[in-house]
Amino acid sequence: MTSAPDPAVPATGRMIRRHALSTRLWHWITAVSVIILLGSGLMILNAHPHLYWGRYGANFDPAWFHVGWVFEGGRVPGWLTIPESYNLALARQWHLLFALVLAVALLAFMVVSLVNRHFQRDLRVRAKELAPRVLAHDVREHLALRFHDPAEPRAYNIFQKLSYVAIIFIALPGLIFTGLAMSPGMNAAWPWLLDVLGGRQSARSIHFILMLVIALFIIVHLALVLLAGVWNEVRSMVTGKWRVPE
Repeated sequence: MTSAPDPAVPATGRMIRRHALSTRLWHWITAVSVIILLGSGLMILNAHPHLYWGRYGANFDPAWFHVGWVFEGGRVPGWLTIPESYNLALARQWHLLFALVLAVALLAFMVVSLVNRHFQRDLRVRAKELAPRVLAHDVREHLALRFHDPAEPRAYNIFQKLSYVAIIFIALPGLIFTGLAMSPGMNAAWPWLLDVLGGRQSARSIHFILMLVIALFIIVHLALVLLAGVWNEVRSMVTGKWRVPE
């Protein structure tokens, strides 16, 4: 005698609802904003392609990073910047506009996710998930290109949780606050912000490092989407519907 299937466990190939509308909207608004912020930020970096620690930073101060170490000619090439040709004023306009869009979208997403319990239900990291045995198991599953738990396919795995928590609660807010710290207008309102960050040049360096972290996250995220199945993953972030893989 066979037992009846558990209705709580979606069968392989079954279409399930995976992402709420608020998550999908925030995902796409943030994706567009971050791409424009990366491109315009690199154009702004071209205006002075050196990074320093401390309060001042000038041509004769020791820089810890030069764009010339990465790109020949000491400038970020136009195919990576917004706009493509050198235009610092336009790059700043794009950067400030989409920084505001990013900040408002992140705040709205956080409020909605607290109300609908998305954070508590889907992103809460439990102590047992950090056990070495569990982490090693998830590493083996990733290497075998198995990215979900067959018994609970809606659930995020521990590496998804850790990366999303780091981006949502550390990297993006850090990017926003270091950007605010570099604004002369915000310096008058929040003079303590530069003191906390160690000075304007330190804020600029931290801003750049966080940008690299987010860029690396995007690269890994896109690679995993390709490995997991582009159509299924993109459809889930457009319609909310996701087919449980075999």
